[in-house]
Amino acid sequence: MLPCCVISSAPASRDKKPCAKASFFPRRLPKMAEGQVLVLDGRGHLLGRLAAIVAKQVLLGRKVVVVRCEGINISGNFYRNKLKYLAFLRKRMNTNPSRGPYHFRAPSRIFWRTVRGMLPHKTKRGQAALDRLKVFDGIPPPYDKKKRMVVPAALKVVRLKPTRKFAYLGRLAHEVGWKYQAVTATLEEKRKEKAKIHYRKKKQLMRLRKQAEKNVEKKIDRYTEVLKTHGLLV
Repeated sequence: MLPCCVISSAPASRDKKPCAKASFFPRRLPKMAEGQVLVLDGRGHLLGRLAAIVAKQVLLGRKVVVVRCEGINISGNFYRNKLKYLAFLRKRMNTNPSRGPYHFRAPSRIFWRTVRGMLPHKTKRGQAALDRLKVFDGIPPPYDKKKRMVVPAALKVVRLKPTRKFAYLGRLAHEVGWKYQAVTATLEEKRKEKAKIHYRKKKQLMRLRKQAEKNVEKKIDRYTEVLKTHGLLV
């Protein structure tokens, strides 16, 4: 299971003076988090909720990378969502459609555009925030070897009832003109096979390490006790 980003929000009290607006993340990032890149796995998250949290984070100055955008979910029936997107495709400049609006087909670009709509992207601050965001279909290197996080407040299993219908962004993108669904799926299968081999090796090394620690346990007992008394070991 992927590790998660801790989310805190406090409801405003009705009888007392209303408190400040509750936020998904703290306004100021911890010192250790500054400069670090936050890699999020988009699979299983709801589009709008994830976009809102990502938009806030990039405005706060954090670099965010979202991978597996094809696995993002949208609440509501697939056909209804498809009709909405087809209606969006019809919206264009009457005299010269090449001037915009531009309709992205890749799931990563659809997600990017959703985040852009939540940012003041026409200002210097908004442009700088948008530059801190990277989005990908699948998990390309070097992010395939990095720890990926999830956002519990945006997960479908947390936010939607099990009986509710939902759609996959990858399928929607494919049906409105995205050409790389099969290519992305093939690359993902190859990545998963490599990851399985790596995990098997890792488990073997961990087993050997535990055995080595057990073998020297009696020899280093007296040193361990001294370190514990000085608070250097727990």
